[in-house]
This record gives sequence, C-alpha cells and structure tokens, in this order.
Amino acid sequence: MKIGLYFGSFNPIHIGHLVIANYFAEFTDLDQVWFVVSPHNPLKPKSSLLDDYHRLELVNLAIEDYPKFRVSNIEFNLPQPNYTVHTLAHLHEKYPQHMFALIMGADNLETLPRWKNHEFLLENYQIYVYPRIGADGGVYKVHHAVHWVDAPIMEISATELRKAISEGKDVRFFMPSKSYRYLDEMNFYR
Repeated sequence: MKIGLYFGSFNPIHIGHLVIANYFAEFTDLDQVWFVVSPHNPLKPKSSLLDDYHRLELVNLAIEDYPKFRVSNIEFNLPQPNYTVHTLAHLHEKYPQHMFALIMGADNLETLPRWKNHEFLLENYQIYVYPRIGADGGVYKVHHAVHWVDAPIMEISATELRKAISEGKDVRFFMPSKSYRYLDEMNFYR
C-alpha cells in the first residue's frame, strides 16, 4: 500500500485537517492517510501542547469510522525533538511492505531546507503538497519529488481554536463531534 503520512501536533484536530486528509485519500493515488501525532515539532514551541495521549485520542475519535485513515503514535517513543527522517526509518522497519509519502502544506515545503536531512527526504520520498494562502513552496516547489495537489484551501487554525475555547466560545462545528465532546468534557484549553 501507498501511505500518505500527515504529521502534526493536532492540538486540537479540526475539520480543516480532516478535509485535507480526505482529499488526499480520495483524489490521489494514496491508499491511506496516517495521522502521525507528533509529541514535539522541533520548529515549534512545546508550551501549549496537550498531553500526547489526549491529542492521540482526539485524532482517534475524529477518524475512527473512516477506513482510509489511521492514527499513529510512532513518534511517542522516539527521542525528542522528533525528526521526520528518523520517524520514516522506524516506519520502514515496522512496515516494510508499505511505501510512504509525505503530505504537507506549501508553507511547510518552504521550511524544508531547515529540516534534518531534507536532501535525503527529497531523494527518497514523494512529497504531496497542498496549497496554503501566502505560500508558494519555496526553493523546492518544482523538485521532481514534489507533487502539487489541488486540495481545498483550509484556513482554520488550531491556535485560533485554542484561543477561542479559552475565551469561552463554542467551536463545536470546527471539530468532529466526538473529538469536540471529549475536549469539552476534559475541559481542555480553558
């Protein structure tokens, strides 16, 4: 199978993440999309992250009824901060039967030169890129490993959702209902 890896903190997961993942699962040659919940992105501050297992549960609740989605906690037991190149090595070891590709927004493609071993990633993996307003993909936008996918542009931000929740706003329609109920019951981000 060809698996698209959608890395993120998913802090929290929201409908924007799901729309993009669904587009890749249904409108590209990917057989499945795996949400790889990252404990810590080395390019982002860690202070506002919910506990790893709560974020994993939020994703699990969001995707449990859709057979083309899976959630992965593979990075939870890897040294931190996590680097995509190390995660891919562990995935190949654990699932040698699968072919893996990366899914990222054009804004992340612009930061790729700052990633550990980014040249190795470009030479060994396909990178599926979705559009983001104000981002053109940077220096690798026309690289042979980069495949642009005309997925919907989703301008929903987990940062804005956390802020809205902390202000007492009802954001239930920005998240899958099961995930929202869990988040609300646990009183997260308040």
